[in-house]
Amino acid sequence: MFITFEGIDGCGKSTQLELVEKFLIDNGKEVLTLREPGGTVLAEEIREILLHSHHTISKESELFLFEAARADLVSKVIKPALEQRIIVLCDRFYDSTTTYQGYGRGFDIQTIKIINNLATNGLKPDLT
Repeated sequence: MFITFEGIDGCGKSTQLELVEKFLIDNGKEVLTLREPGGTVLAEEIREILLHSHHTISKESELFLFEAARADLVSKVIKPALEQRIIVLCDRFYDSTTTYQGYGRGFDIQTIKIINNLATNGLKPDLT
């Protein structure tokens, strides 16, 4: 099962994720918690660029960096965990990109959905 937590900064996503994680572990489930961007060496390096860069990043570059981090996380961590029947909890996923890069940066929503689908190889959360 793949569950993502979405919402504005500071709304309690991480808190809710931790509560769900504790509940699942207390009930004998194997759980993997992740965040976006991040979760792999490459994705953490991309996170650093996106969140702490001293350079101006174009909106196009920003979109593709988020998607590159997501593609790496999905292929290296999320899909293998799901194949092992591990419950995956993720703080943010593609709904954040749709919101921030689509509505916030003015990208066409349909274009973002296509890029998200490529980055995730069609993987969708079971619950958001």
